[in-house]
Amino acid sequence: MAKIVDVIKYEGDNSTFIWKHPCEDFNTMTQLIVHESQEAIFFMNGQALDLFGAGRHTLETQNIPLIGKAITLPTDGKTPFHCEVYFINKTEQMAIKWGTDSKVQFMEPTYNFPISIGASGEMALRVDDSRKLLIKLVGTENYLGQAGLMKYFRAILMTKVKSYLAQVIREKKISIFEIDERLDEISKDLHKMLQPDFLEYGVALERFFLTVIVKPDGDASYEKFKSLHFRQYADIAEAKLRQQTAVIDAETQAQRTVIESQAMATKRAQEGYTYQQERGFDVAQDVAKNEAVGQFTNMGVGFGTMAGVGGAVGGVVGSAVSGALDSANQPAPQAQPQDDMAAFKAKIEKLTMMKEAGMLTEEEFNNLKAQLLSSIM
Repeated sequence: MAKIVDVIKYEGDNSTFIWKHPCEDFNTMTQLIVHESQEAIFFMNGQALDLFGAGRHTLETQNIPLIGKAITLPTDGKTPFHCEVYFINKTEQMAIKWGTDSKVQFMEPTYNFPISIGASGEMALRVDDSRKLLIKLVGTENYLGQAGLMKYFRAILMTKVKSYLAQVIREKKISIFEIDERLDEISKDLHKMLQPDFLEYGVALERFFLTVIVKPDGDASYEKFKSLHFRQYADIAEAKLRQQTAVIDAETQAQRTVIESQAMATKRAQEGYTYQQERGFDVAQDVAKNEAVGQFTNMGVGFGTMAGVGGAVGGVVGSAVSGALDSANQPAPQAQPQDDMAAFKAKIEKLTMMKEAGMLTEEEFNNLKAQLLSSIM
């Protein structure tokens, strides 16, 4: 005799995907409670007839239309037919772990050497098609949890993940030494590729994460190419650092030169002379040291030549010329004839230096040059 049941519902834990209610062969007017995150499938005589969404449902002929097409209930409200109800949890179940049971073998795309790696991570699943999952995987079992579902999908994961992972690495040319920084990109590609394999069984692969890549540390080939890879980037980084240091040194030197130039310009302004006058003073010192000024009296060049140099520098130039004139008044040794031309050339060169430094005008230069020419005729 069928049991009289008031309410059929499920309030189990959230790690369950499918749960069969223990009550069977219930009467009409039985109350079915389905929560927002659930669906319920009504079975009769082994056939899935109706699917109920969230809400409260009365199990009677009017509420189960497919029953009306198959049977006519007895007038006493009791059914001799076998009835069952399965609850399907539709929530997204996260943090479901996965991992490869063996190494993924492939050719490293950057350096082209064989390598084996392991992979693991987490995923999130949700029932997408309750009827398809129940019929394809559960069958007549009373319960399907995360562990049971992963048992069904283990073969798919072990085969597909390894194949897809090697494919993604090869097609995108992802170096084994850069794979950790591209885990998010690889995870998205694997998620997209695996979705159809899960949907075929009525399960939606909501999220898929590759979190760990196990590299063959200690393997001779791997360690060799690892050293070459990091040495390459270390050399580039070192060269860039040297270049940046050289630029900084050049900029520092340039800034130092600017500061020194500004300091010299301030000094000249304070002492009352210009850069051109300073250069003239330098020329005058060179000329005085090389005895040319000793001949200035004979050429009509005196202190007036230094009139363009003012301030403290003028005084220094005057002192230099006076010293040179004192030396010129001393009796000079008798010059050899063959030395006259060399001395003439030297004096002309020094006069030219004085003219270029602004110490002589063009007219003064020509007059002095003419006097020198007349002195050797």
